[in-house]
Amino acid sequence: MQSESPLDTLISAADRALRAVFAPARASRPIPVPQPESAAAPHPSSVFDEPAAAAGDRAAGERIPSGGARDSTTASVAPGSLSDSERRHSAGLMRVNHAGEIAAQALYHGQALVARSTATRDLLLKAAHEETDHLAWCETRLKELDSRPSLLNPLWYAGSFAIGAMAALLGDRTSLGFVVETERQVEGHLNEHLARLSPDDARSRAILQTMRTDEIAHGMSAKAAGGAELPSPIRSLMRRTARLMTSTAYWI
Repeated sequence: MQSESPLDTLISAADRALRAVFAPARASRPIPVPQPESAAAPHPSSVFDEPAAAAGDRAAGERIPSGGARDSTTASVAPGSLSDSERRHSAGLMRVNHAGEIAAQALYHGQALVARSTATRDLLLKAAHEETDHLAWCETRLKELDSRPSLLNPLWYAGSFAIGAMAALLGDRTSLGFVVETERQVEGHLNEHLARLSPDDARSRAILQTMRTDEIAHGMSAKAAGGAELPSPIRSLMRRTARLMTSTAYWI
């Protein structure tokens, strides 16, 4: 049984949309900064209460670029340490990631709006709250790089919200499966960006690595909660839609 009326839920979703798109995000965790390669990065807590070992086992089997992350607000890498072309490239990548986090917020909000159970809706909203850290970190890094977020963020939010709501209409298991596939594709984008970053941009690398660890945990936890595997055509459509957004947000 839903704890709110449909109208109350819709109003709450609209409020979250406005804040996600137009208000500066506030992180609950300090922005990650580079650390020596020999130091182990702490595993961030997951809103799904997944054991840290589960995500760690998966991450251990995959290649993670050098330069971990730790929570601190004291260290920074000045944009001046990058060439102009490197700074512009880093800014483009971080703008894509910021737009991706706007879209992730919208997906979770859309799914939560029509979730069939209170438990699923609460789980999705908690996930969106944790990913607010990612949004705030990307905003901060864009400012450090003397750049800005995508001008199309309202469009990314509206489209992703609609997609999330449609996915949730198919049932909670499909909705959770949508989370699994979304996080899998986000992880792939982050791996690509980590490979494309300048070796001198350790600041952006630390942020993306921590985001990557969080995304892995979210996807694995949603699968453990009962997420169903999506049909291949839907996964393919999701990839094409994401590619359109990422290629556009890099420039606009």
